[in-house]
Amino acid sequence: MSKALNQISKSPFTRWIGEERLPQRFTQPTFTLYNNKTDLVEHVNHFNQKMVVHSKNEALMCKVFPSSLETVAMSRAPRPLTSLISLSMREGETLKMYSDRYWKMLNKIDDDFKDVAISTFKLGLPAEHGLRKFLMGKPVTSIRQLMDQIDKYNRVEED
Repeated sequence: MSKALNQISKSPFTRWIGEERLPQRFTQPTFTLYNNKTDLVEHVNHFNQKMVVHSKNEALMCKVFPSSLETVAMSRAPRPLTSLISLSMREGETLKMYSDRYWKMLNKIDDDFKDVAISTFKLGLPAEHGLRKFLMGKPVTSIRQLMDQIDKYNRVEED
């Protein structure tokens, strides 16, 4: 019972988002609530339009987004860490496709596994991939650094 209560009361956010304070004069806009029946892309666009003046504040965007969801849209089953560890880049898959799949899975895992996420992402890349070679030679120490390196390689891959 106490484990279930801890799970319910646990913040869904990473530590850096959870510790970020809301702007002093922030007034939350009213949203059309998403209920799993309407178009999700349309809902996200609506949310982004309402929050456009705060779009650079990622922590605020993360904290406010759940309030645009009905209860039914917020429930999800957590995935085990092995789901993340077992991911690897598929034959013919682009770095963008792999990283999108990887972050989606990471977000489905309940606990905070930043260190594991950093190391398992690069291990999921083929040994000959340029990003893997780069990450092995110059280790990153944060998810933000990893995402920045992925973005750089994605831009090169798309050109």
